[in-house]
Amino acid sequence: MLLKTTLRLLVLVLICGLCRAEDEKGKWVPISESIFAKLAKDNLKVGYPGLTAGVTVDRASGDVFVVVCDQGLWKSSDKGATFERVDNKAIGGRCETGFALDFDPNGQRLMCFMIYGACARTLDGGKTWQKSKVQHLDFGSTDWSDPDAKTMLAIKHESGGELILSSDGAASWKSLGKGFKNATGVFGPDALLASKGKGIQRSADGGQTWADVSPLQPAGLSMRVFNGVGYWTTAEGIIVSKDKGQTWSLLGAPVKAYYGPYFGADEKNLVVVGKDGVQETKDGGATWKVVAPLPEGFRVGFTGPNFAWDPKADIFYASTMGKPAFKFQR
Repeated sequence: MLLKTTLRLLVLVLICGLCRAEDEKGKWVPISESIFAKLAKDNLKVGYPGLTAGVTVDRASGDVFVVVCDQGLWKSSDKGATFERVDNKAIGGRCETGFALDFDPNGQRLMCFMIYGACARTLDGGKTWQKSKVQHLDFGSTDWSDPDAKTMLAIKHESGGELILSSDGAASWKSLGKGFKNATGVFGPDALLASKGKGIQRSADGGQTWADVSPLQPAGLSMRVFNGVGYWTTAEGIIVSKDKGQTWSLLGAPVKAYYGPYFGADEKNLVVVGKDGVQETKDGGATWKVVAPLPEGFRVGFTGPNFAWDPKADIFYASTMGKPAFKFQR
């Protein structure tokens, strides 16, 4: 009798879980409540402006990483059901832009560009961390083609557009000057990309000199590189470079995109986010389809949210300062 009752309860729990998961499909649902419950239990205070401020996904494993204001980086390996802090207190502050978390598309390696707190990187999925010599960074780009990921470009927060370069994995940095306007890209130490507000400039000598390479102005703050090709969101659509930033061309049809692109199984499957919501292409940009709206209260812009995509589980994630982290299961 007891065994039958226990089995019935287990079946009911399973059915309720399946119904809840089905009910959550096609809508943005919060996933960070368990984090705040743990912090409250330990009497730890969340910093300004409260709740979360950053989310990213390891594309290879599906692990989700959420930034909690002044309380570091938290990891979930079960699609946001549970979280544990994993940064060993190497991460501080918050993300203020949607390009503050730079994840290697091949997985494991992540650089966190934080403001009002310590910046750091992991090369092993969050097991160990190396702190940056400089903090208070709006966003940046990392050379993930290098096994040691030594080359990084970043813009310092509230600095008049000061561009800084690291050639030793954030152990040290040097200034490349001010007046740069919200764009960084790295193909390697001899191929740096930036902008001063009128198109894209490229440096082949570590930032000593710059040459104009495209009149197209990036919208996305950081170029993304996938299988050796550079991708940048612009007002005209996604532009790509196959020669380390020397030339650029539009990819497929126009699309209103700011964040991304985020990569699926191959270069034909991309996701971007803009004012129209989350959009996806499965044919290399020839056509685009809106597949999710923006979460309620989220806006697009420089001081804005982080988005992420787990292509294997087909889940979108979002976080912005002062709100919980959310997921959207299609």
